[in-house]
Amino acid sequence: MPTIDRRTLLRSASLALVGTGGSVPSAQAASPPEPKAVPPEVTRILARYVVGARYADLPASVRHEGTRTLLNWVGVAIGGSHHETLDVAVSALKPFSGPPQAGLFGRPERFDIMNAAFLNGVASHIFDYDDTHLKTVIHPAGPVASAILAYAEMNPVSGADFLNALVLGVETECRIGNAVYPNHYDVGWHITGTAGVFGAAAATGKLMGLSEQQMVWALGLAASQPVGLRESFGSMNKSFNPGRAAANGLFAAILASKNYTSSDGMIEAKRGWANTISTKQDYREITEGLGTRYEAALNTYKPFACGIVMHPAIDAAVQLRNENHLTAEAIERVDMRVHPLVLELTGKTAPRSGLEGKFSIYHAVAVALVEGAGGERQFSDRAVNDPVVAALRARVKPVVDPAIRPEQVEMTVVLKDGRALSRRIEHAIGSVERPMSDAALETKFTDLAEGILPDAQVRRVMDLCWRIAELPDAGDVARAGVQA
Repeated sequence: MPTIDRRTLLRSASLALVGTGGSVPSAQAASPPEPKAVPPEVTRILARYVVGARYADLPASVRHEGTRTLLNWVGVAIGGSHHETLDVAVSALKPFSGPPQAGLFGRPERFDIMNAAFLNGVASHIFDYDDTHLKTVIHPAGPVASAILAYAEMNPVSGADFLNALVLGVETECRIGNAVYPNHYDVGWHITGTAGVFGAAAATGKLMGLSEQQMVWALGLAASQPVGLRESFGSMNKSFNPGRAAANGLFAAILASKNYTSSDGMIEAKRGWANTISTKQDYREITEGLGTRYEAALNTYKPFACGIVMHPAIDAAVQLRNENHLTAEAIERVDMRVHPLVLELTGKTAPRSGLEGKFSIYHAVAVALVEGAGGERQFSDRAVNDPVVAALRARVKPVVDPAIRPEQVEMTVVLKDGRALSRRIEHAIGSVERPMSDAALETKFTDLAEGILPDAQVRRVMDLCWRIAELPDAGDVARAGVQA
């Protein structure tokens, strides 16, 4: 068989392409790609702001929202403290825990601060009832408050310093989330974990008094620890994500405090965090308006214990039920027009557990119509397996409509007697436009803590949260919330 050398083979291929109307690509003819604009020193700008920001500079409205964030978070952490998820995690980690440095809300055990931060972060997210930054669907308090309360039990800090750190941590994670959302979330990252670690690192580093360079390193070490995938939704793994983000951020700050180094541009560098895990990078969201525009002021609190995309539908269902005294037996079907994200995130038609029910628009609407609520009890195993609720689930008919925004829903309940009752929700209760009141947050807190802590203790914990800025020792909040 004759052999053909490489040069002859390439020349033959070129002639074949020409003969068929093709062309040989020319390296000289190809125009070079447009160079990407070099971003500013995003990591350093953010670090400089966090290090220099003072409690005295926080507007009164931001301080109050930070206090509400703390109150809501402590309530959901207590509420989730005896769920099977936390029982499993406590049992698994107890043999490996270090010194008993910090407590767990609603429980008697004490752990080292790394594990305490993780476990409180897990507890606070189990019911999917925690705070939400609606622009990014980040649950801000879980990673941040879990880290700094554990730290505050071991290293006393004033309540004012604690509140300042909490606000700065929320600000950090939400601004970083803004820079990559929605692209980062759409490919499957759980943004509460991936952005939350920055908030935990920044807040802990602030309390530790890190220098600007050390804060740069803390943010860089946080960038190296993204955690959380959306595939975990509906399982115990979902609440793992904010817990791990809290511990990872605490870990990053502690290392940086001893001058453990990192790249100075870990957020914005070509092979840094934002370019590696997202196709969108809007660094202006991180650096513009620092100290004047507060993402922390936009935090919201859930009246319903499930994913935020279902809240408009639950709100509509509760309103129609209560106004018309509806019963499940009277309902022929429930028609809805929803945003595409609703079925993408919560399209489970036949949930088998309370955790899965939190990701079922069918269950959420059915149980809201049957029980007139959407709290933790409505997303329990009991509620998911209720035969009346299950039967009504099959008659819930959501249809995707791209013209419907995520905060909207159009619902029509068709009754067996031929009537059709309709409701359009523009903004659900609990949104920025229709926020929960302070009194409503207290009611939510007491409902969550019922049967876990005595009433007098619940009242004391809430009062400490409201007075956080006045406390000489912020760790008192954590110590007051444990089970005797």
